[in-house]
Amino acid sequence: MTDPRSARAEGAARRADLAQGQQRTEAVKAQRLIDAFVAEARQRGLPTEQLRARLMSGAEARTDRTGWYLRRDRSVAIGENGEYFVLLVPGGLADRIRGVKLAPTPPPLVVGRGGPDGEAGDLAEFLRRRLDQG
Repeated sequence: MTDPRSARAEGAARRADLAQGQQRTEAVKAQRLIDAFVAEARQRGLPTEQLRARLMSGAEARTDRTGWYLRRDRSVAIGENGEYFVLLVPGGLADRIRGVKLAPTPPPLVVGRGGPDGEAGDLAEFLRRRLDQG
């Protein structure tokens, strides 16, 4: 006889593996879009700027990266080498003074998924808008 808890645990592990596989597949597709964006931005001479992060306290801090902001609220950016950054980071006064080191995250195909209406959308659309803004 099979232990119901064991069967549930196995099912949960299978679902987690499937979700991770889907996230990896999505990140690969999103990275292709980002790589094309970076190439086009460079070809157009679109200037990069020093990226700033928002700390959980609401204060801003400089970062160690340059790139292009994708959202008007400057919460998401593409680094000059094609990295995807979410610019809301934990930190305190020391980080505000010293600055923060950003770590890239796997890019999604939908920016702001799960956020309020009007703040989410297709990555391809955000990238196109940024190119159009010059």
